[in-house]
Amino acid sequence: MTHEHLRATDPEVFGAIRQELKKQREHLELIPSENRVSLAVMETLANPMQNNYAEGYPGRRYYGGCEYVDIVERLAVERAKSLFGCEHVNVQPHSGVPANIAAYMALADVGETIMGLALSHGGHLSHGHKVSFSGQCYSVVQYTVDEETEMIDYDNLLKLAKEAKPRIIVSGASAYPRFVDFALFREICDEVGAYHVADISHIAGLVVAGLHPSPVPYADVVTTTTHKTLRGPRGAIILCRQEHARAIDRAVFPGTQGGPHMHVIAAKAVCFREALGDEFRAYQRQVVSNAKVLAEELMQLGYRLVSGGTDNHLMLIDLRNKKMTGKAAEAILDRVHITVNKNMIPYDPESPAITSGIRLGTPTATTEGMGEDEMRQIARLIHEALSHPEDGQAQERIRKRVLELTRAYPLYSDLRWD
Repeated sequence: MTHEHLRATDPEVFGAIRQELKKQREHLELIPSENRVSLAVMETLANPMQNNYAEGYPGRRYYGGCEYVDIVERLAVERAKSLFGCEHVNVQPHSGVPANIAAYMALADVGETIMGLALSHGGHLSHGHKVSFSGQCYSVVQYTVDEETEMIDYDNLLKLAKEAKPRIIVSGASAYPRFVDFALFREICDEVGAYHVADISHIAGLVVAGLHPSPVPYADVVTTTTHKTLRGPRGAIILCRQEHARAIDRAVFPGTQGGPHMHVIAAKAVCFREALGDEFRAYQRQVVSNAKVLAEELMQLGYRLVSGGTDNHLMLIDLRNKKMTGKAAEAILDRVHITVNKNMIPYDPESPAITSGIRLGTPTATTEGMGEDEMRQIARLIHEALSHPEDGQAQERIRKRVLELTRAYPLYSDLRWD
């Protein structure tokens, strides 16, 4: 890739992007919702299909001149169907929240009841939080995790569902380190007459690799982003049973979106082709292995993990026994070039702006080539940084060790921004 046009036209934007690339190369990225796309995906995002308006669907556009964008959208759809083993796919949602908006709109009327996992227990804003469209447009009942096990309390979920009679029950999470029992969600939905919407934005890559149970046999509609464990461009897709295909398509366009981003859909098609390969499945196995090793090492160093460990790519660390907030830990780790995010833990006494925990994940470090030995090093670096929050010399020493580690696994070594 060359960038002489951007450099000449807008040196300020060019400079900010160059600094961001430098940061990504030199910092340890442990936010579980982030990843690094392949150069093939990155190249596809900068393509002339950016210029196309293509409202509608392949063969049924409201604009002329769509014969080539139709090719890439059909490729994206067929590859996603093969990847997930589903009956219908819509690849047009711009991101995860619009995908969830469309799913709810297709299955429920405004004002009807939906159920989702509470945000403070690992859910997502779009699963019914009061500040989100989902909490403002629908009557919401939120289920929780068990206070002792810190895993989803399915018995209480069924009890709440029998009382509330929701139109939709949402499974899936954004900060839940354990397997989700989609089959049990189906049973509960059938018992109360609800639709089952599964949001697998975080675990989609694990699902296609067979490392997490798939919701496709058990959900009416499945939503997922494409930029987390799927390692694709920022965007989303919706999978559904054929009986819901027309309602889903109409909810996406014209219900909630206009023209699709065809350059992004082309990049989604590339991402799905990559995900169909054996190398991608091996990558996902390493993601899970790395997460288990990182979790075990942190527990040996005295950290309490929510639910006692992880089944997937992420973990939540409860910092209360360290007399530290999530906000403080995030800032301390940022100073030594380790990027995490503060996160609420179940039954958190702190506010969402402070939190008692941090959330860690292994997708990005694994993409960069790191394995179990590096996870042990990272755990020790985290521990050393949090154990010396005011020690400038210690922090400088840790920064140097982080830089040594990241330079051993160079990111985008063929990509130049100079």
